[in-house]
Amino acid sequence: MEYAENILETIGNTPLVKLNTLTEELPCLVLAKYETFNPGNSVKDRMALQMIEDAEADGRLKPGGTIIEGTSGNTGMGLALAAIVKGYRLICVINDKQSKEKVDVLRAVGSEVHVCPADVAPDDPRSYYSTAKRLSEEIPNSWYVNQYDNPSNTKAHYLTTGPEIWRQTDGKITHFVVGVGTGGTISGVGKYLKEQNPNIKIWGVDTYGSVFKKYHETGIFDKNEIYPYVTEGIGEDILPENVNFDLIDGFTKVTDKDAAIYTQRLAKEEGMFLGNSAGAAIKGVLQLKEHFTKDDVVVVLFHDHGSRYVAKVYNDDWMREKGYIE
Repeated sequence: MEYAENILETIGNTPLVKLNTLTEELPCLVLAKYETFNPGNSVKDRMALQMIEDAEADGRLKPGGTIIEGTSGNTGMGLALAAIVKGYRLICVINDKQSKEKVDVLRAVGSEVHVCPADVAPDDPRSYYSTAKRLSEEIPNSWYVNQYDNPSNTKAHYLTTGPEIWRQTDGKITHFVVGVGTGGTISGVGKYLKEQNPNIKIWGVDTYGSVFKKYHETGIFDKNEIYPYVTEGIGEDILPENVNFDLIDGFTKVTDKDAAIYTQRLAKEEGMFLGNSAGAAIKGVLQLKEHFTKDDVVVVLFHDHGSRYVAKVYNDDWMREKGYIE
């Protein structure tokens, strides 16, 4: 009989899927690393489990403990699955920019959810970073995950996602393109791939309102770059320790409008029902067209599932309200 001992054993080994319609104008082969096949429907399942297992191993997370994390939703889902199987309480702190579906889903899998305002500075006591930290100080036998600076985030992708992509492309990958938020995916995959072949190019997809692209190009953390944006799951107003800028060859920025429109196009033209950041990622690939040749193999990572965005990017009333469609 073939079965997994529990749901956590189904994490990873997600497929590569060729893009056909949206990438017609590109000379190269474009393959999507399709992370929605993870049990929590996102790439974050990988690092959520790794962070918990590493914290168990060194005693930061003790039996019967409480896990606390600030999340845009997907890391929370991964943590929730692991918390259920391993017997922990989970508190997720989320900002009010995230979709209602994400909050509902977290509560559905037994997480306690605190919602904080999005349009405040990271060091504001009301921010989701500050709230998560404060709760971890107030609640006994608790562990604050801190995915932004937790090295186990990058480690998960170095140990699993990177090797999978290398194996699945038979070592023929030439470019890896991915949206950057906490930085764990781009840094872990990038480190592994460049160790196999230093000529592989690693590209980050950023959003307008985020600091990554300018910081990478100039070394300047420019607060004038920071303003509210709509795209979920990528970009930051801080510099997470997991973003290894030395491994990244460049960033391309995608507008909120393009990210939303291309998310819809992925569903309607490729049959890929994905989250908001996937639209940004594929538009980023198209923007990098001049970097590709006919022999290149480009892998773009799609983070999460469309079910978390039904009331937003898949709702034409919402799209019209934002001015993204006529």
